[in-house]
Amino acid sequence: MIHKHPVEEFLDKAQTLPIIDVRSPGEYQHAHIPGAVSIPLFDNDERAQVGTKYKNAGKDSAVLLGLSLVGPKLADFVKQSKKLNPQGKEVLVHCWRGGMRSSSFAWLLDTAGLTASTLVGGYKAYRNTVLSAFLEPKKLLILGGKTGSGKTDILKELARQGEQIIDLEGLANHKGSTYGAIGQDPQPATEQFENLIHQQWRQLDCTKRIWLEDESRSIGSCFIPMPLWHQMRAAPVAFIDVTKSCRVERLVHEYAGIDHQLLVDATERIQKRLGGKVTKEALDALMRNDYATVADLTLDYYDKAYLHGLSQRDATQVHPIEIREDKPTETARQLIAWADGQTAKAVLR
Repeated sequence: MIHKHPVEEFLDKAQTLPIIDVRSPGEYQHAHIPGAVSIPLFDNDERAQVGTKYKNAGKDSAVLLGLSLVGPKLADFVKQSKKLNPQGKEVLVHCWRGGMRSSSFAWLLDTAGLTASTLVGGYKAYRNTVLSAFLEPKKLLILGGKTGSGKTDILKELARQGEQIIDLEGLANHKGSTYGAIGQDPQPATEQFENLIHQQWRQLDCTKRIWLEDESRSIGSCFIPMPLWHQMRAAPVAFIDVTKSCRVERLVHEYAGIDHQLLVDATERIQKRLGGKVTKEALDALMRNDYATVADLTLDYYDKAYLHGLSQRDATQVHPIEIREDKPTETARQLIAWADGQTAKAVLR
C-alpha cells in the first residue's frame, strides 16, 4: 500500500529517508526540495511530448504514450532507487502535483519490494508551504556593519558559541557586493534559494533568538522572500562599528590572491557609482597590485550606500557596538552579552 504524507510529515521523514524527485531534469535543475535526488520519469523532451499529446488528444492517449516511453526504463528506476537506501527499504517520492507521475513510480517501487511514500499535492504544495512559512514570526536579531567588517565570520562564530543563525550569503553563494560572486559557486535560482532558507527556517526554535546579517533584498541574483525581508527590516540591529583600516586589511586578505581580471571586471561594473575618476584610480591601483588602495576607494562608495540603507530603519532599533579589533570570537561574545542584556531589559519592562 502506498502511503501519502502532507508536506510537514513528508519533510520530517526526509530527515532520515531519501527523496526521489521524478519530475523532468529541467524542473529539478530549476529548483527542488534540498537533498532530493533526481530520477526523472520523463526527460525534458518526453515530458513535452506527453504534455502535447494530453492537450491535443486527451488523457488516455497521453497515458499510452507515457507508458511506451517509460517501459524500457522500469528496471533502471528500481535499481537507482534501491541504491539510495541500501540499509532499508523505504523511500519518499514526489512529482509536481502529487499525481500520476509519483503515484506510478511509487507503485513500481512497491511491486519491487520497496516501501514508497508520496507527497500530497507534490512539489507545488511544498512550495506553498515554503512561502507561507516565512510569515511565522521569529525572534530575529540583525548583525549590521559596513563592508569588510567580517560579519560572516562573526555569524559563524555566533553559531559555534551556541546561537541560532541563518547564513543567507552562504546559501546564496554570494557576498553581496559587486565582488561578491568571486570565488563562489554558481548562484541558485531564487526559488531554490527560498527552499534552502526554508530548510533551515523550519528547524529553528522560535522561542530563541536567530541571527542574520543585514542584507539588501537581493544578494547577487537571489532575492530574500518578502515576508522574511519585512521581519528582518523590523528587527533590532546590532551595528558593529569597525574601523576602516581594519576593514581594508580584511578585504586585502580576502581578495589579494584572486584572479586579477575578475577584480578588474567587478570594479568596472560599478564605474557609474564610483565615478570615472575614482574608477580610474582603482584600476590603476589594481595594475600595481595595490589592493589596499582599491579597497579604500571602493569602501567610500559602499559605506555611503550601507549607511543610507541603515538610515531607512527605525533609529531606536539600531544599536551601535564599537569593535576595536578584528577578532570574530571576541566580537561574538560581546554580541551575545549585548543580546542577553536586551532580553533582560525587555523582561523588566
